Amino acid sequence: MTSEAVRRVQSGSPWEESFGFARAVAVGDRVLVAGTTSFKGQVLYGEGDPYEQAKVAFTGALEAIAEFGLGPESVVRTRMYLSHQRDVDEVGRAHKELFDSVRPVATLLVVEGFVDPRILVEVELEAYRGAVDS
Repeated sequence: MTSEAVRRVQSGSPWEESFGFARAVAVGDRVLVAGTTSFKGQVLYGEGDPYEQAKVAFTGALEAIAEFGLGPESVVRTRMYLSHQRDVDEVGRAHKELFDSVRPVATLLVVEGFVDPRILVEVELEAYRGAVDS
């Protein structure tokens, strides 16, 4: 695979720089979006509110695929990581509002915690670009 076949997008997250990763990577017919939280710069949106954090995180992930000309209809997989089982319904509600008409495959896991204890939700996406010239 040549370097022209892979395109990377940064979102400006401080963790991207310090950990050395991209927000999204397009390769072939797929766009993969890294774990995304409700942080925008140094500000955490929806502190204490799993529904709002999920909406903001998914919106940030959708903004990343928009860099490749894609929208929610292109999403084929979602992953949701929660720090508390009690938040499953609220995060599920946010997911349904954004993806009900698309119905991507989805995984939801409860994890030990995140890099910042105020984070309740982290999400990932995979999108399909269809026929792509490589």
